[in-house]
Amino acid sequence: MTTTQHIFLDKQHPAVWRAINGLALKVKEAAADAGIDAKTLELLNVRISQINGCAYCLDLHVREALEAGETSQRLAVLPAWRDTALFTEKERAALALVESITELPSQQLREQEEGMARKSLTEEEFSVVSWVAVSMNAFNRISIVSHHPVRRDRQES
Repeated sequence: MTTTQHIFLDKQHPAVWRAINGLALKVKEAAADAGIDAKTLELLNVRISQINGCAYCLDLHVREALEAGETSQRLAVLPAWRDTALFTEKERAALALVESITELPSQQLREQEEGMARKSLTEEEFSVVSWVAVSMNAFNRISIVSHHPVRRDRQES
C-alpha cells in the first residue's frame, strides 16, 4: 500500500526537531567563535544542499547567503568553485572539506581533501566546518524525506 501524503518528520516528532535545531544553533555559535562569518557559513550550507539536491534547503540558504552579503555571481558558480578564482584559499579549503564529508569518497581522496583543508584551516575551523557539514547533511535529509515544499516568493506570485 502506498500513500501520497508526506510525513513531515519535524511535525511528527517536534522534540527531535527542536533538538536538531539546538545542534544547528550550537554549530552557528561555534562557527562565530572560530571566526567563520555568516556569509561563509551560508556558502557552505548552499554547497552541501546543492550536492544533496535539497530544494527546500537551497531556497532557504541561498536567501540567507544573499542577506549575509554573498553575491549572486559566487552563488551561480558555486558548483564549479574549483574552476574560478572567486573564492579565497580558506573558502576553498572549507568547500573541499564539506564536499568530502557530504560525498564520503574513498579513504584516499578523503585524506587528500582533509590534508588540503588542514593547510588552510586551524584545528578549530576544521572542526567547525566539519560540524557544519554534519548538521547541514542532517537537515537536507530531513527535508528531502519530509518532502518539505518550496513556496513561491510573494513577489513572484
